[in-house]
Amino acid sequence: MRRWFTTDLGWKLFSLILAVGIWLAVHQSLGRTENAAVLVSGEKQATYENLPVLVVATAADVRDFRVLPDTVAVTVSGSEVALAGLQSSQIRAVVDLTGTDLTNLLRPVDVSLPPGVSLLNVEPSEVKVIVPPPKKP
Repeated sequence: MRRWFTTDLGWKLFSLILAVGIWLAVHQSLGRTENAAVLVSGEKQATYENLPVLVVATAADVRDFRVLPDTVAVTVSGSEVALAGLQSSQIRAVVDLTGTDLTNLLRPVDVSLPPGVSLLNVEPSEVKVIVPPPKKP
């Protein structure tokens, strides 16, 4: 049994160090972001904060819906040229209330972006919808 441990001891130590190094590299790269987004070389990231959340409802529903929080932060990626020309007004954060039951007050935020730009993260990803009572005629 002792011979099994001492034979090729250098290779065994090298393998152990290499395995620990690989584990650390993978563990750190997965811990950096929840989305684990892989950026293609040449792509950049940008974060746009305080973007207003728009509420979309049916035309028949004239209530004044509100959302909390009413702004979100959006992290996007794209080529340097695409991000250089990107303005915050081109990013739309929307909560869609059409055709759904309003019992669930937490709704996901949908983000639309121009071509060439990819969504990485929305913070917060859900907002609370405040439903006022219907207006009386």
